[in-house]
Amino acid sequence: MRGADITQEALFTTVHLESFVPKNHPLRSIRSLFNEALRRIDWLLCGAYSERGRESIPPERLLRAQLLQVLYTIRSERQLMEQMSYNLLFRWFVGLTVDDVVWNHSTFSKNRDRLLEHDVIPALFEEVVAIARKRNLLSEEHFSVDGTLIQAWASQKSFRPKDEDDSDSTGGGRNQEVDFHGEKRLNDTHESKTDPDARSFKKSKGSEAKLAYLGHTLMENRNGLMVKARTSLATGRGERDTAVDLLAELPGSRRKTIGADKNYDTREFVDSCRGMNVTPHVARNDKRRGGSAIDSRTSRHEGYAASMKVRKRIEEGFGWGKTVGLIRQIKVRGLARVNAVFNMTFIGWNLTRMVNLQGGSA
Repeated sequence: MRGADITQEALFTTVHLESFVPKNHPLRSIRSLFNEALRRIDWLLCGAYSERGRESIPPERLLRAQLLQVLYTIRSERQLMEQMSYNLLFRWFVGLTVDDVVWNHSTFSKNRDRLLEHDVIPALFEEVVAIARKRNLLSEEHFSVDGTLIQAWASQKSFRPKDEDDSDSTGGGRNQEVDFHGEKRLNDTHESKTDPDARSFKKSKGSEAKLAYLGHTLMENRNGLMVKARTSLATGRGERDTAVDLLAELPGSRRKTIGADKNYDTREFVDSCRGMNVTPHVARNDKRRGGSAIDSRTSRHEGYAASMKVRKRIEEGFGWGKTVGLIRQIKVRGLARVNAVFNMTFIGWNLTRMVNLQGGSA
């Protein structure tokens, strides 16, 4: 007998969200690892909130929601809250029940800013790395470093002289005509009126200049996990200067190696590495004026050849961050906010890698 197409909901239900999530779903292991990292920064979260006043959105839920935004390529808080309202998997992951009211997107954004003020997400990134170290997933000797261009959330039309007032515009609405061809536009004399931290920058000769930031990661070579992640203003020295800072923060005093591409083949960077007891396995740039800073004493060893091969894996993380994650063109403005999104993106990368390395179990 044909069944009738009638929807009739029960008056009461006893089904729990837990029952909707398959036992082997990868988010179960990711959530377990992420919750472990959250517990390790509980002291920081307590210090970010007053003991008086109305209760805020629990910061743990805010952070789980931001992680979902990275893992599922959700472009805005408005879309995230829309998904949260009907996606049972998202509700379960964040910690909401079926009956909980989903936050307004503006409330979510305002509460997120409190975490930004206390550098919660960079601290959370460090705790995820500490968990990986505790589980013996990291190399403590061999690393690779690289940088990537992050396109800013600002138009080239907004890149105008610093002394120009908004009232100097000729009208035409939000998308007015601007002809800057033939005009010499430099970061020293111009700035973006919508994102002053963004810099006009091009990654290589012949490519177009874009308003951008630089993202930097330090990868351990055993499993391709990112042990450091940071953003900087887009300058010609940004990659090398930030790489030196990241290397200086590595724990331990034992000798290390660092693989890098030809952009890092400068006398200053190589000398800085050696001063920190780090052997620079940098790709030789023999066309550079004065020749390469790497001589045969370094490049003749098998370890150098191994670093040259493994260092390219760092591009996998950047590729994941720009296709799955949110860093191809960042949807926030200001260096601090960009850094928070960048760190959360590589928290997602590390957690995904850790779950895969451990066979899907936390």
